[in-house]
Amino acid sequence: MNPLTSNNRALAERDLRHLWHPCTQMHDHLSIPMVPIVRGEGAWLIDADGRRYLDGISSWWTNLFGHANPRIGAALKAQLDTLEHVIFAGFTHEPAIELAEQLVRITPPGLDRVFLADNGSAAIEVALKMSFHYWLNQGHGEKTRFIALSGSYHGETLGALSVSDVALYRKTYAPLLLTPILAPSPDAYERETGESPEQFASRRLGELRSLLERHAHETSAVIVEPLVQCAGGMYHPSYLTGLRALCDEFNVHFIADEIAVGFGRTGTLFACEQAGVSPDFMCLSKGLTGGFLPLSAVLTTTQVYEAFYAEYNAGKAFLHSHSYTGNPLACRAALATLQIFRDEPVLERNRALAAHLARRLAPLRDHPNVAEVRQTGMIAAVELVQNQDTRQPFPADERRGLRVYLHGLEHGALLRPLGNVVYFMPPYVVTEAEIDHLVDVAIAGIQHAVRG
Repeated sequence: MNPLTSNNRALAERDLRHLWHPCTQMHDHLSIPMVPIVRGEGAWLIDADGRRYLDGISSWWTNLFGHANPRIGAALKAQLDTLEHVIFAGFTHEPAIELAEQLVRITPPGLDRVFLADNGSAAIEVALKMSFHYWLNQGHGEKTRFIALSGSYHGETLGALSVSDVALYRKTYAPLLLTPILAPSPDAYERETGESPEQFASRRLGELRSLLERHAHETSAVIVEPLVQCAGGMYHPSYLTGLRALCDEFNVHFIADEIAVGFGRTGTLFACEQAGVSPDFMCLSKGLTGGFLPLSAVLTTTQVYEAFYAEYNAGKAFLHSHSYTGNPLACRAALATLQIFRDEPVLERNRALAAHLARRLAPLRDHPNVAEVRQTGMIAAVELVQNQDTRQPFPADERRGLRVYLHGLEHGALLRPLGNVVYFMPPYVVTEAEIDHLVDVAIAGIQHAVRG
């Protein structure tokens, strides 16, 4: 098809006249193609010219059971005929009630209260505010700070960005942000030669202890992404076990941001399960609705809930709201997603797929421009560097990861590296043959990216 008259080009031209896309320097689209998607089928996306792209990143980590999943779609169609939305202050509805019941049932013990919001960043805002407000209601208004991990990412609203440590996102808005206390990341990539991931996690816990000894009196909570820092690296579950113990010892909250790692991504339904811990707050979103609609949930304890439960005049209510809180359509999509987990051997199948992905990626460990291949469940990442022995990174302005992305589009795969880290987070409906295609395209793209 002539690209000058293609449907893709026509839609892209209309888009670029008015739209402003996220995480994008729009000037790039003078040379980088805008890809108009008209439909999805399982793990695949189809553009307006009929080209197909294997969705290797689950459309920003949201899609679990495939695009246009018929079971989730049918649940939404049925809900559309009864109730699309209602104010969630003073009103309720069965989809939200049932969703809360199910989330309490499947999350770690002790998380008995559910606060609904719109998206992942909003969930982080809720958890931060709720933690601070809890201590305020308990007479500890001095606990105004948060401890986060170096290299962490929790979202891009001001509160979520305040507890993030990715300069690309944070630097511009630093004057507007809270200043977190940064604990050294337990990311196993940073360990010394001969040091195991578990030993390194123990060492980092010692450093966290030192921070808490100095700052616990002013700290509301420690916030982490369990097992996988999606903008950083991966770490041993023992860090979470130690973190839970330290939070109890120093009387600070533990916020688990499972927005990206929850719902089976790490091999268990929730990453915290692998350490046998329950946080004080668990933030969920992304896969919660199977990728269909925006929805998030913050689960917390009865103890936290009761600190807000008082006569109106006590002024202890949690005054935080979103217009679409508890949206019935989103709740119904979430219920259909959870039903698939109950009806099908999702986690068992994911473990088999993860093992296949690991086998296919293994040869990259010997690549001269790969510092590390790391994997936790259905999340894998390949760290590109100039030299494997020194781990010297490529200069950021060379945009090597962009070369992988463009190569992927040319060869039927959606890969969107984070800087020079090529990662894989495919939908759970992906087949082994599709994983083969994804890895083959990525390997060729890496070869292309590291040349010259």
